[in-house]
Amino acid sequence: MVEHTGETRNEKLTRNVSELLQELRVAQAGVQILFGFLLSVVFTDRFHDASGFEKALHLAAVLLAVASTALLTAPAAWHRLLFRDGMREEILTAGNRIVLAGLACLALAITVTVALIAKVVYGVVALVAAAVVCTVLFGVLWFVLPRVLPDRTPGR
Repeated sequence: MVEHTGETRNEKLTRNVSELLQELRVAQAGVQILFGFLLSVVFTDRFHDASGFEKALHLAAVLLAVASTALLTAPAAWHRLLFRDGMREEILTAGNRIVLAGLACLALAITVTVALIAKVVYGVVALVAAAVVCTVLFGVLWFVLPRVLPDRTPGR
């Protein structure tokens, strides 16, 4: 069956999987940079003098970055394992959900990291302010705005 775009269902699924994997490359770069930064911090002298709360925030950021890495790389692994089995639609459906969870973990990892930096440099009030600003920024830009953009698809 040919869709309104002129592609068959299989061609559309193939294109959608390719688009998903391309989008993951963008998100994965951010995760890698953040993860590298978080890993290097523990080897500094200042980290050893950090409070238990600051170390807990750091660990939370590391664990969120790990979760984000796992979630954002899962669709690529699934594609590699399952594409020959004709499971592109399943990869897309589950992969979309997993990527959204991965992006949420990435936003949280960045938020916790920025909040930690604000706490170390300026104190608890800055931690709260930074966390609120980051949460609102990511929430609005990544999750709210895409839902409220007008649909300009012809025929809808």
